[in-house]
Amino acid sequence: MKIQKADPELSEYFKTIVPADPRVTTKQMFGNLSAFVNGNMFMGVYGKDLFVRLPEAQQSELLKHKGAGPFEVMPGRVMSGYIIMPRSWREDQPGAMKKWIAYSLEFAAKLPPKKKAKKKTT
Repeated sequence: MKIQKADPELSEYFKTIVPADPRVTTKQMFGNLSAFVNGNMFMGVYGKDLFVRLPEAQQSELLKHKGAGPFEVMPGRVMSGYIIMPRSWREDQPGAMKKWIAYSLEFAAKLPPKKKAKKKTT
């Protein structure tokens, strides 16, 4: 499986759009930048796309917008719960972009905290 490399411009944009919330951390995921709350990924960069994690009802609402779509790390393999944001919103509708990222953070913050995997002993 070939992982898409992060678009450098989008990676820089990501850094400006990540919520300034003390609960939020960022790290590499899929070779790209992602943001987490309580260990749960809620947004990230994949190639030239920005994705968010949303509850089902909000996924349907976001998918009505031109340019939004399911998040696939591999063609045909949809990552459940994650939606690609319309690329045009980065310049045309920054308010909409921030609104959906806020929804994503709010949703992921309510999820049970991720437990760190135990290290395997040899």
